[in-house]
Amino acid sequence: MLRELRDQTPRSVSHNPAVFLVGCPRSGTTLLQRLVDAHPQIAITHEQCWVARYFKNRTGLTPEGLVTPGLSASLLEEKRFHKLRVSRDELERLLEPGKPVSYASFVTELFDHYGKAKGKILVGDKCPSYLRELPTLHALWPKAKFVHLIRDGRDVCLSICNWNKPDRITVRLVHGAEDNVSTAAFYWQWFVKAGRQAGNSLGPELYYELRYEDLVASPEEECAKLCAFLGVPYEDAMLRFHEGRTRRDAGLDSKGQWLPVTSGLRDWRSDMRPQDVERFEAAAGGLLDELGYARACRQPAPETMEQAARIGALFDTKARHGEKLPERG
Repeated sequence: MLRELRDQTPRSVSHNPAVFLVGCPRSGTTLLQRLVDAHPQIAITHEQCWVARYFKNRTGLTPEGLVTPGLSASLLEEKRFHKLRVSRDELERLLEPGKPVSYASFVTELFDHYGKAKGKILVGDKCPSYLRELPTLHALWPKAKFVHLIRDGRDVCLSICNWNKPDRITVRLVHGAEDNVSTAAFYWQWFVKAGRQAGNSLGPELYYELRYEDLVASPEEECAKLCAFLGVPYEDAMLRFHEGRTRRDAGLDSKGQWLPVTSGLRDWRSDMRPQDVERFEAAAGGLLDELGYARACRQPAPETMEQAARIGALFDTKARHGEKLPERG
């Protein structure tokens, strides 16, 4: 499959998409997007999550992965496609019949178009779900870089369990579960492990892990390191992404508010019930250890471990859908 994808990759001078920002949902990827998008040379689109899905499902494509005019109708129905600033006429010109174009070349043209509209050379996308699509995206664009934002899973759990977005699959999966804390723990583990397993195979030139806690504690230092990975000079403008856009309306979460980089917006140590901490750590304590996050409960009760094992088996059944999940730690 990967060889097939690489054979379809265009030998274009454009390196767009240049970077994909990924991370388990509710890990702070919106903050990361705003920081990187504020760089004078980089434009980050917002969750064009159809990119990998269309290729895998061959939506509007031939079996060989060439685009067809039928792709236009599907794209125009995507609720975020308009953010690429491509008009219907421009899209139809790109999909001109009789002009064989590979899917990778087509998406590259879309991203190049967005970059020109924003006056920037490099263009990337932020989409948390791409964390489980790294092999496909890498095969389509071998030079693209991936930035994986990792956050303490207990804080992610708090955010997911308090997330009021019933249309999101994350919310439906966790909120509808018998044990939402343990399910959120397995969900976080599923995403993070999948990204790390795929990312480690790409190597340090293409895959970069960034801790959310480090980013909010030392934003200038971490942004400078990130820029070095991306091959661009550090710019102070990154930390000023919020200027002129701050909204502090009551009821808005951190996504709705354009606040400067702020630490302590959520802290499981003070906001999470001890029994929930124990349940989370019983489910995903191995990954917490692997990532260097200190546990609060070194030895969960046997009944809590049994509950975690049962919920983990249920999670695998519901989430698998024929897809191999990363091993649980």
